[in-house]
Order: sequence, then structure tokens, then C-alpha cells
Amino acid sequence: MNRRLGRALTALLTTLTVAAGTVLVQAPAAHAAACSGSTGVTVVVDFASLGGGVVTACAPGDPTSGINALTGGGFTVAGTSRWGLAFVCRINGLPTAAQQACVNTPPATAYWSYWHASTHGAAWTYSSSGASSYNPAPGTVEGWAFGAGTAPSITAP
Repeated sequence: MNRRLGRALTALLTTLTVAAGTVLVQAPAAHAAACSGSTGVTVVVDFASLGGGVVTACAPGDPTSGINALTGGGFTVAGTSRWGLAFVCRINGLPTAAQQACVNTPPATAYWSYWHASTHGAAWTYSSSGASSYNPAPGTVEGWAFGAGTAPSITAP
């Protein structure tokens, strides 16, 4: 009986540790559509490969990181259990837990790639920095696309 109870407690603690390790950042109220001029950072999230469309939002002001721009645009973000927001695993709950466990680094064929455009209409550039450490300037555009590292499917608005 004690051995069974011990195994059950170990399983429960492991489950709680994994669940607690997944970082979730709740989004503030959404600001739909692109920002006007340099009033904030425009955020584009391409859900096409997950069966959705492309959502554009404005993170008003001067967000201090790509993560803050994403949440400032009204998106909910979850990182991985092991690495937190160093790897964005879910945006607005996608991919689902059935599609990706979000325990470790996402696979190279199924991850949220992070992009920048210097101005509206400029070409996308793959980010060489993580979203937690990149500081986007007001008037710029941040892009996110799920898949194997392809840019968002629309031109930076």
C-alpha cells in the first residue's frame, strides 16, 4: 500500500511540476488592426498552418520586448515547461496540447518563427534574437508564423 501511494504521489508531483513549468502570459485587451505611424508596434500572427487565418493587432506605446508586443496586441502566449518563454510554444492556445506538449524545445518543423519588418510594407527578416530579449521600436512590425520557419503569409501591414 505504501509503495503504491508513493508512486501515485510521485506521478502527481511530476504532473504538477510539468504543469507549473509551462509559462503562460495572459494578454491584455486586444487592439485590432495595425498601428498608425509610430503609435505602437504592429503584430502579425499567421495561424494558417494551424487551420486559422492571419491576425493583425497593435501593441500601443513602446513595448520593451517582442513578448510584450505580442501580449500588448492582445495575444495569449505560453512557453515551454523547460525553457519558459525562451521558446514560444502557443499563441492563443495554438497549437493545442494534443499537437504539441510544450515540454521542451519545439521541433524544427513545427514552431513559432519570429520575424521583423522595419516599416509597414517592408520585407520580413527572420529574427536573430529571441522575443524575450528583442526590443521592437514603435512603428515597426513583428511577425509570427507557425510551421517550419516560413515568414508570415502577408506583407507587413
